[in-house]
Amino acid sequence: MNASLFDDEPAEMPLAPGATMLRGFALAHSAALQAGVAAVLAQAPLRQMLTPGGKLMAVWMTNCGPLGWVSDRRGYRYQAQDPVSGRPWPALPAAFAELAQQAAERAGFPRFEPDACLINRYLPGTRLSLHQDRDEQDFSQPIVSVSLGLPAVFLFGGLSRGDKTERLDLQHGDVLVWGGPARLRFHGVMPLAGGRHEELGEQRINLTFRKAG
Repeated sequence: MNASLFDDEPAEMPLAPGATMLRGFALAHSAALQAGVAAVLAQAPLRQMLTPGGKLMAVWMTNCGPLGWVSDRRGYRYQAQDPVSGRPWPALPAAFAELAQQAAERAGFPRFEPDACLINRYLPGTRLSLHQDRDEQDFSQPIVSVSLGLPAVFLFGGLSRGDKTERLDLQHGDVLVWGGPARLRFHGVMPLAGGRHEELGEQRINLTFRKAG
């Protein structure tokens, strides 16, 4: 991937120390990313996981890469096998890893090597409550989040659940990166509004890259 492809994109938007929005950073690679999603789903279909309390999660999800994030009555964790098939998670598509590394470097985090990518599907009405990403072992590595499909309102809070949140409008192709002092900030997604994206239809796909192990 050539960083010069993004020279005409709007400048990155600093959100807080360690957190940056990259408007349209993934647009040039939308087709490759969508092809990667389709390839992963053919091997590890989307599913609704159970929370530790036994409720179905609202977001449909799956994983790719050496490790995948799972939730069930035993809790939240990463593991190398898909609990549905018993096989290893699909490999991380090259286009995924390259984009995540480029975005992280653009945001000030060079040498990011994700070993997990969560693929989440939001349908109209789906929301994600405020939470921290803290199941990973190495908090020195950032989170890279790529938005595809319908627009969403992302909530970016502070280091305590009760801190004030900022609302960020995310469009198809936008990338958020947060790490360093922002790594454990609470974040979530407002209920997805209805609509139809010209490429992905009535859904939003979110790719979240992490260094989990």
